Amino acid sequence: QVRLVDDGGRLVHSGDSLRLSCTATAGTFFSTYTTGWFRQAPGKEFEFLAAINWSNGSTYYPDSVQGRFSISRDKANSAVLLQMNSLTPEDTAVYHCGAGRPSLSSIQTWRAYYYWGQGTQVTVSS
Repeated sequence: QVRLVDDGGRLVHSGDSLRLSCTATAGTFFSTYTTGWFRQAPGKEFEFLAAINWSNGSTYYPDSVQGRFSISRDKANSAVLLQMNSLTPEDTAVYHCGAGRPSLSSIQTWRAYYYWGQGTQVTVSS
C-alpha cells in the first residue's frame, strides 16, 4: 500500500519561512491524484491550506493563506512542496499532506482525500 511521507516541520521564529515536502512510497503516485495540505492545531479542526492537481498544475487556496502559502510540484523528486512565508505563532500545528480525487466542491474537505502522511510538526515561536 502506498504511504505518504510529509517532512520539513521544525521550530522556527515568527516571520520566518519554511518549506514542507510530501513524497510517496510509489514514485509516480501523485501523477493521477490531487494532493492537498492540511493542518490541525491543538483543539481545532483540520484546516485546508492548499491543493495541487499534479497533471495540470492547477492550484487551490483558501482566502486565509492566499499570498502567504504556495504549493508546487517537484517533478524531479516526485514531491509536492508547501512553501510558507511570514509565519506567526498562529501557524503552529501538525501539518499533513493528503492525496485523493476530490471534486472542486470538496477540494477543501479532508474527507475527500484517502491517502495521508503521518504529519509533521511546525512550531512558530514569537
